[in-house]
Amino acid sequence: MARGCMTVHKVPEERPSEVRSAIMRAVPRKDSKPEMAARKALHHLGYRFRLHRADLPGTPDVVLPKHGVAIFIHGCFWHRHSGCRLVSSPRTRAEFWQAKFDRNVQRDALAERALQALGWRVLVIWECETRNSALLSELLERKLTRCLPNLDPGCSNTAERH
Repeated sequence: MARGCMTVHKVPEERPSEVRSAIMRAVPRKDSKPEMAARKALHHLGYRFRLHRADLPGTPDVVLPKHGVAIFIHGCFWHRHSGCRLVSSPRTRAEFWQAKFDRNVQRDALAERALQALGWRVLVIWECETRNSALLSELLERKLTRCLPNLDPGCSNTAERH
């Protein structure tokens, strides 16, 4: 084969369930690139936080206990970021996937409402918002400034789920 050429293998549409399960298990639940980028930006902004508080509804990715803020860093694909270019739908088993995505969105909304009922302010940061570190820092600073107790007691950014 000539230097610089690659062999392209056609991936079969349907994989055996054990292979698909192995692929799905490899998707990180925590310490993903978007989560690490958000944590780095928060630390740079001077915030100290706790991670993955299992005692809170939905197990937020980042918690700012001093400020009463819970932050979820959502993957655009899995959590269906409306209008985002990273959102697509698998062509195979479309009904299965749509039901799974719907459950994810419902679970997100339920966790957000439960946290608010406990007095937490909830922020959602989307995967696509973490790609540029300077813009991510600005976004976090803007959202957190709006959410800090002395400025705005009702900070949930549900309306900003664009």
